[in-house]
Amino acid sequence: MVIKVRGVSISRNSKYILKNIDWTVKEGENWAILGLNGSGKTTLLNMINGYIFPSEGAVSVLGKTFGGYDLRELRKSIGWVSTALAEKLYGNETALEIVVSGRYASIGLFEDPIVEDVEYAMELLHLLDCRHLADRIYNTLSQGEKQRILIARGLMAKPSLLILDEPCSGLDIFSREKVLATIDGLARSENAPTLIYVTHQTEEILPVFSHALLMRRGEIHSKGYTKDLLTKENLTDFFETEVNCSNSNERYSVGFDL
Repeated sequence: MVIKVRGVSISRNSKYILKNIDWTVKEGENWAILGLNGSGKTTLLNMINGYIFPSEGAVSVLGKTFGGYDLRELRKSIGWVSTALAEKLYGNETALEIVVSGRYASIGLFEDPIVEDVEYAMELLHLLDCRHLADRIYNTLSQGEKQRILIARGLMAKPSLLILDEPCSGLDIFSREKVLATIDGLARSENAPTLIYVTHQTEEILPVFSHALLMRRGEIHSKGYTKDLLTKENLTDFFETEVNCSNSNERYSVGFDL
């Protein structure tokens, strides 16, 4: 199992943030996590990364059980792309330096990187079609270009698990599709890590995400094969309002009448 969560709840001030979470991710599966703001998605991610411990239940990630393993070591096998991380980076560094820093899980580089790390970073930039950005200052890049650099950074330590936390947030439709094409290519590449893609937009759930987890108010509403969950009936119940759901080339869009 890549992820195994059993009977997990997290409470703060006598209020549940997550409640009765049971979820497993097997090797070869890529999952999308769908939920509105406040649904518990971020709390779940922080728990998987070992930054939050459950109040109840058991968690195992990459075969390591929480409470019996050094989570600092575990995090080296998990790549994480998030807005929260992006805000901490040094914007005056080059794109290449940002990517290389992922090797050390550090904010900024504090010593000259070894040649092998620079070469691998350039390979990742090439893989994600942004090698030409290597010498550009990070803060001068477009939002879409920054997201692709962050994905490369997340891959730098050759993680077994890559978590993409709303990587298309704030992007225009053209930049969004470029980032999604990058993720699609990554998922189909040889030796790709297990991908967890977090979003509140059904349109961003690519066919490579065979499974989906729908979260609402800290609980799992439904989970399973994406094609079985992204239906008019299930999404109407999930959003608690009548919705229309259309499927074009295995991409799903949702609309509703105001």
